[in-house]
Amino acid sequence: MNFAELGVPAGLSALLAEQGITVPTPIQAATLPDSLAGRDVLGRGRTGSGKSYAFLLPLVARLDASKMPAMPGRPRALILAPTRELVTQLKDALLPLANSAGLRVQTVFGGVGQGPQVTAMKKGVDIVVAAPGRLEDLMGQGHINLSAVEITILDEADHMADLGFLPGVKRIMDKTPKDGQRLLFSATLDGAINVLVKRYLSNPVTHEADSAQSPVSKMSHHVLHIGRESRVPVLVDLTSAPGRTVVFTRTKYGAKALARQLNKSGVPAVDLHGNLSQNARTRNMEAFHSGKAMTLVATDVAARGIHVDDVNLVIHADPPSEHKAYLHRSGRTARAGAEGTVITLMTDEQVRDVRDLTRLAGIKPTTTKIANASDPILVKLAPGERSLPGGFATPEPVQTQRSGAPKAGGRNRQRRAAGTSTNTRSGQPKSGGSSSGGRGGQGGGAQRSGASKSGGQGGGQRSGGQGGRSGGARTGGGASSHSAASFSGRR
Repeated sequence: MNFAELGVPAGLSALLAEQGITVPTPIQAATLPDSLAGRDVLGRGRTGSGKSYAFLLPLVARLDASKMPAMPGRPRALILAPTRELVTQLKDALLPLANSAGLRVQTVFGGVGQGPQVTAMKKGVDIVVAAPGRLEDLMGQGHINLSAVEITILDEADHMADLGFLPGVKRIMDKTPKDGQRLLFSATLDGAINVLVKRYLSNPVTHEADSAQSPVSKMSHHVLHIGRESRVPVLVDLTSAPGRTVVFTRTKYGAKALARQLNKSGVPAVDLHGNLSQNARTRNMEAFHSGKAMTLVATDVAARGIHVDDVNLVIHADPPSEHKAYLHRSGRTARAGAEGTVITLMTDEQVRDVRDLTRLAGIKPTTTKIANASDPILVKLAPGERSLPGGFATPEPVQTQRSGAPKAGGRNRQRRAAGTSTNTRSGQPKSGGSSSGGRGGQGGGAQRSGASKSGGQGGGQRSGGQGGRSGGARTGGGASSHSAASFSGRR
């Protein structure tokens, strides 16, 4: 069965065909006939199952059919998503479809100035793709009125519940017309989701495209039982193999520290976590998408909805705290029928936790105990010749010193937004690694003993170092010998 046979308008089906999308996924085939007919739909499909087009296609088809003009401050459709990365990706998938129908799309999320968002709303927008926090802000300021919304979509509803967004989601949904169409999509359907369903969906049709705990069939799961001193060398070896890799840590400080260690070892890596500015997050994701950085080190902010083609390997450098997070993290690979490998690093003290985690996730991983990074199992799990081309180069720092001469020790003051640091004696970035530009940058901060007291925006954060106050080696080169204990440090 193709999209046209499911009821998708010919123009939209043709656009999908141009992108090589001709066969609907199970969740699309199950939900599209009902959603295109105007029914409220509750859809559950695992990460990577194609949920986005399952609601984007009926959204555009409905608005195109009504031929209503865009109205200032009064969008005709609303898509709510839990993170700004997912909002951006939904917008990117939506734009070709919306443009073909002459529909205007605007994203609304925090971390950036609201001016452009407000200006766009004044001009008139058909579809708003939003994160709950900033949307409520603009609604409270009178810039957005939801009284004209014809169709409302909640994407990754379970993740919004996990992040504590449900009160805001309810306040937003209360402002949409009760007779509008509502589509709710989620990877899991549990108690929190049922609250939304009962309150906002009218006689919904429920479609579950797969088992609630079923991992992608072509995904292989492995646990490597290692000593703490082997964690970074093992990670360097795995990430230096060909192909894209996503590495998950439990905390934002752990992600920053690990990305810095990988870059120093010659692996081009970028980080993604809550401490980055929106510009830095966008820059890092673009680097990963383009292949300039082949490794993404992320917290769970990236576990949901982040779509990057051809991720060969997912590594849990820190095992997640619960099984749903394991499945969503792992879903970054083996997408759309592709094969993928998932590796969890486990130390002696984590054995019981990992055993419970995999049991609840419904998987039976292959567990191997290894002594060091030279174990041949690493090449089997991540095949191919290893290469260390050098760390990812971040943009040049912006200098703001008054005299034009370096401060004592060569540490220059710079703007926090620059995203880099000149924390070396020569005032130039360290070779092989990406440096930190304060809170908005990537990589770890300076070691305590070497941090400049003046202009603390140049990377002198105590908590961002590599495994403690010493900060580790100052120059790039071979694999670090740090234990990476800081991966699961302060949240």
